Amino acid sequence: MRNSRLLIAAGIMVSSVALGQEEPIVEYVPGDEGERKPLHTVVPVYPEKARRARVEGEVEVCFKVTREGKTSRVAVRRSTNRAFEKPARDAVRDSTYRPLPKDEELSGMKTCRTFRFRLSPVAID
Repeated sequence: MRNSRLLIAAGIMVSSVALGQEEPIVEYVPGDEGERKPLHTVVPVYPEKARRARVEGEVEVCFKVTREGKTSRVAVRRSTNRAFEKPARDAVRDSTYRPLPKDEELSGMKTCRTFRFRLSPVAID
């Protein structure tokens, strides 16, 4: 896992270090959590090429969670820009969920996550 990735609890917005005159921000948009509780949600890395081109976007990624809490069948459902799809898929693959107890039945539901990639101006002193 790259050092620039941050592990966060689901639902908390995290911003990365300011680069140049804008601060790239990737935020998780709360939505369909399914029945599984996340242990760690990895925030996607804002692609440097998209940041330099001042491109913003949103990606919705759907996936299943195994009994062990790993993600599987990760796929992009909706995207405003292809540049953000791989970082969003990679972040979902690296995220983990609470494993199910042996006596609990596994749900066949898909879960989806939406990530917003946006730029925010940074005040320069």
